[in-house]
Amino acid sequence: MTKKRQILVIGNNENGSTPELEKIAYAVGVEVAKTGAVLITGGLGGVMKAASHGAHDSGGLVVGIIPQDNHSYANEYCDIVIPSGLGLARDFLNALAADGVIIVGGGSGTLSETCAAYMHKKPIAALRNSGGTASKYADQYLDHRQNVKIVGVDTPKEAVDYIQSQIIA
Repeated sequence: MTKKRQILVIGNNENGSTPELEKIAYAVGVEVAKTGAVLITGGLGGVMKAASHGAHDSGGLVVGIIPQDNHSYANEYCDIVIPSGLGLARDFLNALAADGVIIVGGGSGTLSETCAAYMHKKPIAALRNSGGTASKYADQYLDHRQNVKIVGVDTPKEAVDYIQSQIIA
C-alpha cells in the first residue's frame, strides 16, 4: 500500500479571516480531496475550517492538529483530531506532518508554519491574491539559504497541482 500524500493548508484563523479567504480555502480543500491526498490543517477556525469543510464536502480525509490538549476544540469537519497540547509549537508538527504546504492569506502564526516548512525544505505554494503572508512571500525565498522558493499561484487548482508535482513518491 502506498502512503497517501499529505497537504497542509495554512492561513488566517477566525480572528483574521474573511469570507473571501474562506471561499479560497474551501476551494483549496475541494482540490486537495479531488487528488486523494489527505488535508492537514491546524484544525481550528477561519481558513483551517473552510479548507476542512471543502475537503469534507468532496469526500476527502481531513486531519486537524490542534494546539490544545482536548479534541473538542477542533472544527467539525476534522475526521481525525490530534490534540497536540503544544500550543504555538504545534506549527512545527503541522509542517513536519505535511508533504507540501499551501498558504491562504495569513498572519504571524501562518508565517511561523511557513518558516518551519521552509527550514525542512517542504514545497510551498502561496495564493498571491489572498493577502497577508501568502501575498507577501509569494515568488521568493525566505532567506539567503534559498531552501525552497515559495511559489506564487493564482488559483486553488494551481496550488494543489504544484504541490502534487513537487512531492517525491
